[in-house]
Amino acid sequence: MTGILALVFASLAALLHVYIFVLESMRWTAPATRRVFGVADLQAAEITKPLAYNQGFYNLFLAVGAAVGIGLWIVNGIGDVAGRTLLIFSLGSMLAAALVLVTSGRRNLRPATIQGTFPLIGLVLAILA
Repeated sequence: MTGILALVFASLAALLHVYIFVLESMRWTAPATRRVFGVADLQAAEITKPLAYNQGFYNLFLAVGAAVGIGLWIVNGIGDVAGRTLLIFSLGSMLAAALVLVTSGRRNLRPATIQGTFPLIGLVLAILA
């Protein structure tokens, strides 16, 4: 049961990071996205667009790593070293990124919590499974 829950939370973490990728790399200048990230206006969004684009792909790569780890775990079973290792690494990286976000200012506590909760739960469960 722990393994199944680990995969569920890992999947939620991967989906969230794909969503963040879409916001940062594809919809950065959209008014709704600017509100989510607290970007003051279109001019500021245009200036920061290359950074957001790059950051979005980091999120996508973390999601892909988690997805491949999940897939290997499902296909080869809980004992699959490659799948489990990749999943734990990807979830740990997502969690570390959320912790780094907190260090950039207290105003980022809420987004870091949103970004890091699913990976934290998935990581703990994957280790315990």
